[in-house]
Amino acid sequence: MAMQGRFHYYEGYSMKEVTFPVRVMYELGIETLFVSNASGGMNPEFHIGDLMVITDHINFFPEHPLRGKNFPTGPRFPDMHETYDRQLVSLADSIAAEKAIRLVHGVYIGVQGPTFETPAEYKMYHRLGGDAVGMSTVPEVIVAHHCGIKTFGISIITDLGLEDQPVEVSHEEVQEAANRAQPIMTEIMREMIRRS
Repeated sequence: MAMQGRFHYYEGYSMKEVTFPVRVMYELGIETLFVSNASGGMNPEFHIGDLMVITDHINFFPEHPLRGKNFPTGPRFPDMHETYDRQLVSLADSIAAEKAIRLVHGVYIGVQGPTFETPAEYKMYHRLGGDAVGMSTVPEVIVAHHCGIKTFGISIITDLGLEDQPVEVSHEEVQEAANRAQPIMTEIMREMIRRS
């Protein structure tokens, strides 16, 4: 099953609506979820166009997707130690090495948006342990993890918010960088699916 786009919290949808597609996937018997996003890089080692494998996340959304009555798909208080499946991360790394594709790893920070980050926010998020920041992914991944769905996530670094190097960013520039990197990301994911 493949989705074209997603529902964003900043568009006014509730967390239940944002994560509803994942609930449908669970009911359809899906066992592995691949998620992708465009994000701003805060790690000074990153470049625009890099593919960042998400190894962990920090949730800055003001509403939690599991708030409310607990769904019977998982425990009331799910453990989040390995939210992004290590075996899938290793598989992506080996495929990238075979194909000479640059992959970086990092922690993704999920925020509500819709504004891009201020220089002070980029600095704060990086000092808190984030390598990239974006306005999606975290709610869907939390719900997938609660459902016992293995998850692999990848961010396309579409702009950089490095400390003491403020850069203005536009949605058009983000879209352009994402479009350039998408075929490479697709190649990795297709090969991962083939080998899984």
